[in-house]
Amino acid sequence: MEDWRHAGFGLYLHWPFCQSKCPYCDFNSHVASGVDQSRWLRAFEAEIDRVGAMTQGRVLNTVFFGGGTPSLMEAATVQCILDRVRATWVLANDVEITLEANPGSVEAARFEGYAKAGVNRVSLGIQSLDQNDLRRLGRAHSVEDAHSAIAIAQSTFQRVSIDLIYARQNQTLAAWRDELRRALDFGTSHLSLYQLTIEDGTVFGQMHARNLLHGLPGEDLAAEMFELTQEITESFGLPAYEVSNHARPGDESRHNLIYWRMGDYAGIGPGAHGRLTLGSGRIATVAEPLPTLWLNQTLSAAGAAERIESLPAEDRAAEYLMFALRLREGASLTRFADLAGSPLPDAALDEVINLGLIRRDGDRIATTRSGVIVLNAILRRLLADRQSGG
Repeated sequence: MEDWRHAGFGLYLHWPFCQSKCPYCDFNSHVASGVDQSRWLRAFEAEIDRVGAMTQGRVLNTVFFGGGTPSLMEAATVQCILDRVRATWVLANDVEITLEANPGSVEAARFEGYAKAGVNRVSLGIQSLDQNDLRRLGRAHSVEDAHSAIAIAQSTFQRVSIDLIYARQNQTLAAWRDELRRALDFGTSHLSLYQLTIEDGTVFGQMHARNLLHGLPGEDLAAEMFELTQEITESFGLPAYEVSNHARPGDESRHNLIYWRMGDYAGIGPGAHGRLTLGSGRIATVAEPLPTLWLNQTLSAAGAAERIESLPAEDRAAEYLMFALRLREGASLTRFADLAGSPLPDAALDEVINLGLIRRDGDRIATTRSGVIVLNAILRRLLADRQSGG
């Protein structure tokens, strides 16, 4: 069996445009005053045709419109893209089609158009339910916009997810407890809860380097916030199934699970990443990141240029372990050994188990709650002996 079939096949479509650039964001997103959506549609259709020819006969399990701000796309654009997707692949009976949206760009009529086009899940970038913190985070929407967007989404789509950022400047443990409970009271079946991270190349990164970003929590407070997040979400029936993602059982993001379970996915759009098993090998693909250059290349006679890299067995195994240990279900030791050609070293595995960082149940290993916080160190230990030949 081809290994990717453990998780399925997904399609990621990257819409790179936003109304404004958030100071913490390191995604490939760009502010544009005007976008010719008809040209972008032609480019997406051309790429769907190209990737479809490479993956003929596959059943498509998920489609994900990410960005950027895909809710700035016209409903007709989404409709035409999904029509081309349906003409290219057989869709699974329970296909999940997700679109990311920012509350400030939510319109009931547009959401109705997305739903008619086939979108059945929306992910709302709420980020905060505190007005002052929304301003600090550079968000264009208000708390009232967030409430309205959630109500519109819940009345339109089968499934709704909310994104929130915590461990923000000057945020207390009590304030986060109150905010998280208010978010859970909306009754959505999925929450993505991310600790604020300061990334190089962002406005926050530049401010932090100049000691101008004050009030960030220390490691101890951030760890307390993480622990509190687990306790509260579990009490509401939305336990963590991945480090930062919480859902009612059965409402997990199937598209993201394809990533974390190391399935195959095609990435279309500026800067989009993909992983595809073709023939007997697995490749990593990265598209041209600059939107105008990607668009012009894709619509040219030569077609889109993307970087393609073959993934050796050891890299595939390391990637599998890295993602699988983010999941509550953990990793299969047998699958790792099949990918790598040899098992994880017993000494390293016993060490992290004895430290209480990993738990083992037969063929499966998973991080404990204390292990999640030091996952990178666990990975270095488990893979170190292999890299050194031990």
